[in-house]
Amino acid sequence: MANNGEEQQTQAGRHQEVGHKSLLQSDALYQYILETSVYPREPEPMKELRELTAKHPWNIMTTSADEGQFLNMLLKLINAKNTMEIGVYTGYSLLATALALPEDGKILAMDINRENYELGLPVIEKAGVAHKIDFREGPALPVLDQMIEDGKYHGTFDFIFVDADKDNYINYHKRLIDLVKVGGVIGYDNTLWNGSVVAPPDAPMRKYVRYYRDFVLELNKALAADPRIEICMLPVGDGITICRRIQ
Repeated sequence: MANNGEEQQTQAGRHQEVGHKSLLQSDALYQYILETSVYPREPEPMKELRELTAKHPWNIMTTSADEGQFLNMLLKLINAKNTMEIGVYTGYSLLATALALPEDGKILAMDINRENYELGLPVIEKAGVAHKIDFREGPALPVLDQMIEDGKYHGTFDFIFVDADKDNYINYHKRLIDLVKVGGVIGYDNTLWNGSVVAPPDAPMRKYVRYYRDFVLELNKALAADPRIEICMLPVGDGITICRRIQ
């Protein structure tokens, strides 16, 4: 039986090659999913953007390829047309969304860093879907507050994807529940947070993982208790919780 030190080393060594975002215990199994289902069907622009993003120093922030495929499929299944994305980075999940939407579909995309978005923008433009995106640089909360105040955006979004500052997820949820339509879907990314949600308090964790862990735990508890939604937490990527508004 491996001692703790060895176990930690094994944990640290896992998934570096094949997708640090996966919580699957077996690298081989995750690789199998990617090679059998994801990569053969990944649209060329998404592949290009994924490879471009991999060279970026913050590439850990990107959406995994299997999650991109899942989002693309989900949007088609619910016939989404009017969507929102909070937290864009270089735009991999944004591109997955834009490709899934009909020609007149719309995405309100918000991120505090336009520079990262502009890294991926040439690929998005080349894919012919840039016209679907309304990108706003800056914090999302003031924009959401304004939309709620305006009154005309209540229940108008088919789908909203949140992959941003975990310490604000609860604040986003309080607002998004009004903006998504009844029967519409909100997806919260990173809800298993590197697996840290089940780690003992004294477990070794990277500083940012430890810092945001309590916010993720708080969100998960709040979503499970929210009578306005049905939820499904999936071990895709770093964990994604799908919330369907029911009232």
